[in-house]
Amino acid sequence: MTVGVADIEAAARDLVEGLQRRPWGQTSTSVYETGRLVTLSPWLTGHAERVTYLLTGQRPDGGWGAPNNGYALVPTLSAAEALLSELSRPAPRDPQTTATAVDRALCFLTERLFPALTTLDALPDMPAIELIAPALIERINEHLAALPSAPAPPAALARWAGVRLTPPAGMDGARLPLVRELLNSGAEPPQKLLHALEIAGDAAVGLPQIRHEPTGTIGASPAATAAWLGDSHPAEPSNPARWYLETVTSLHDGPVPCGFPLTVFERGWVLAWLTRAGVPLSVPPALVLSLTAPLGPNGTSAAAGLPADADTTAGALYALALLDVPHPPDSLWAYETESHFCTWQGEDGYSTTTNAHVLEAFGQFLVKVPAHRIEGTLAKRYSETVAKITNWLRDRQRTDGCWTDRWHASPYYATACCSIALARFGDDAAAAPVEAARRWILANQRADGSWGRWQGTAEETAYAVQTLLLTESEPSHASLRAVARAEAKLLGHLASPVSGSTGPDIEDEPALWHDKDLYHPGAIVRAAVLSALLLIRKSANARER
Repeated sequence: MTVGVADIEAAARDLVEGLQRRPWGQTSTSVYETGRLVTLSPWLTGHAERVTYLLTGQRPDGGWGAPNNGYALVPTLSAAEALLSELSRPAPRDPQTTATAVDRALCFLTERLFPALTTLDALPDMPAIELIAPALIERINEHLAALPSAPAPPAALARWAGVRLTPPAGMDGARLPLVRELLNSGAEPPQKLLHALEIAGDAAVGLPQIRHEPTGTIGASPAATAAWLGDSHPAEPSNPARWYLETVTSLHDGPVPCGFPLTVFERGWVLAWLTRAGVPLSVPPALVLSLTAPLGPNGTSAAAGLPADADTTAGALYALALLDVPHPPDSLWAYETESHFCTWQGEDGYSTTTNAHVLEAFGQFLVKVPAHRIEGTLAKRYSETVAKITNWLRDRQRTDGCWTDRWHASPYYATACCSIALARFGDDAAAAPVEAARRWILANQRADGSWGRWQGTAEETAYAVQTLLLTESEPSHASLRAVARAEAKLLGHLASPVSGSTGPDIEDEPALWHDKDLYHPGAIVRAAVLSALLLIRKSANARER
């Protein structure tokens, strides 16, 4: 497959045009979220397709989701509970097949997964996992307790009648009743809690203190929206929350994604990564407006229904500065702590990539707006912020040279974010950690030229290529040889057209991004791959000259 710079640039233009054609974004479907709709909204269009999606998506070992570490916990619990809910209905679809799937799932949970999760540290750092997993185990236990009195319990589940699942070590669910008590009190919940409102159970239905967004969503989540609506068809035909769900299910032929829409998040990342790589773009004014309009005192959220956060805000500000529309990054100071920047106020833990993106937002603004045009004390604070984040990121680097992060399963993503930001905007002391990151990348290339945590993927290969080619003014011979070997993996991805639902580029590679479930943001990954390919082509053309 022969691909030149012009082909890559044409694909990038098509990708940008697609941002407007699919304004809610492009992302993969979620076993977790789809399972919640099977339980919560059996009346919703596409119910049979969602049940089929769960049944056909079960792994040979009985689990769902990524087979590594604790990533299977939430999707497997959700699918098992959803199929138990389906069996409890008057006319379940294919009860024998469904019961067998549940039996296999319960065996996987009790015999393999729970025993392997010996500490909380064994669980991935997924949003609300400490609430979601106990809530699902609670519901599964209610189903199992009801089996002995069921009129005709499936034979495949006879051994589970009255059994009670014990949560993995360290997951006591102590916070769950506190959250439910807060909701029942009538108090307005924190906005970030709305994204996982389904954990409240019956307490979530019709909560008067919660209002849907103009898009109809509650918390930018199909599951949260379904929990608020309840398990019966809304009486009001034009109910916006109902039509949000109908829209999302129609886009994905029944199954649904986790976080949706993801408008600002997607557009900021796509435009920033393409522009940073030197892709010549004529960005429609409407896309620029979609990044500037939501900016407020606390920045912007990924989409309506989610709280503002430093990560999305920094991505939007970085993109605007690269597009020659620099916007002061002052709103990011709302997330500054004594040592670093949090993703949102009250965050447990920290994110290296959020801080890398904050560094890019401040650094690129200073590039576009010279210091003499900024009020003196403000310019000084901008520079001090850049130095502060630089030092903090250096201290977060692992001894092998990589970085890891709470928003992505792969160290290649975190390493690219941190090393590229440090190389571009860090001080002289950043040179050593950036060099260590390149050594780590070169040492971990797979035999087929790709990179990846669990398997070689185009996405992770793109991050590795960008790390090598965007952190050196003149890439070394070792870097050039490595990226040349990686090109075939990236070209394979380019051959798959980007899709608004479940196209091959979205579903054929593992989901790596953290939400309640792992997800794959198709347009963002496409931008990473196109950027990497363009950088390879440019480096090859430079060598030929």
